[in-house]
Amino acid sequence: MEQLQLDELYAVLRALKAGEISDDEAMKRLERSPSWVWPAMDPTSKLLVVVDVGTRTLAMAQRVVHQLTQALAPDCVPLFVTDGLKDYATALLSHFGQWMQPERRQATGPLPKPRWMPLPALLYAQVVQSYRRRRIVGVKHRVVFGTQLAIAQALATCGWTINTAFVERLNLDIRQRVAAIGRRVNTLCQGEAGLRDQVALFQVYHNFVLPHASLRQPLLIPQPTNGRGSAKVGRPCTPAMAAGLTDHVWSLKEVLLYRVPPWPQPQIG
Repeated sequence: MEQLQLDELYAVLRALKAGEISDDEAMKRLERSPSWVWPAMDPTSKLLVVVDVGTRTLAMAQRVVHQLTQALAPDCVPLFVTDGLKDYATALLSHFGQWMQPERRQATGPLPKPRWMPLPALLYAQVVQSYRRRRIVGVKHRVVFGTQLAIAQALATCGWTINTAFVERLNLDIRQRVAAIGRRVNTLCQGEAGLRDQVALFQVYHNFVLPHASLRQPLLIPQPTNGRGSAKVGRPCTPAMAAGLTDHVWSLKEVLLYRVPPWPQPQIG
């Protein structure tokens, strides 16, 4: 993976929909609420790499980044793009940093203490949006780790600029297909355990079952269709196929009947 986009979206509170509390009070409660969904996706293959549920805190950002490091190759340091949440910078620096000895500025005196610094390959940018009356009035791009030139070169291979459009589009898919966090539904979020099960099912459905239009693979030889319809010129492709995890589009029945290996059980001796 060369790029990763991360974001967080909140589950709708029943009290807010009923009109019992204001928007400002709702945001204060949401900051302490466990009902935040944290997706992390690869914008190239559209693969939903990690999705988790928890509070909007530094500890949760650390947990999401830690799960990402377990999914990446040993020496892989992709470009990270997030929103303006400050906790991402701390979490990324914790996992993609190293001890470095600063240069001595004076000829005499003790050596400066080693500092934990980001890896030279770490590139991280933020898309900071400004709101007024619940409307976006401004967007700023902030380079946190790396240089503007290095980030621009990494994005130029795909013809992109610094953005979080792909993960924001994924957020819409999550809200449309996970009833507990839909904006205008009656099945509002009730508990973290149930919400975690729903987003886990959505992750598998999005990666293995749902073909993505932008990933459609052209066929070398068009295939005729039944009737008088035009020949097929493309093959449907899912994010898991684009990432090389499978070679076909799964059915939902295939997903539900897939035999998952048993997880390690505690040994009682």
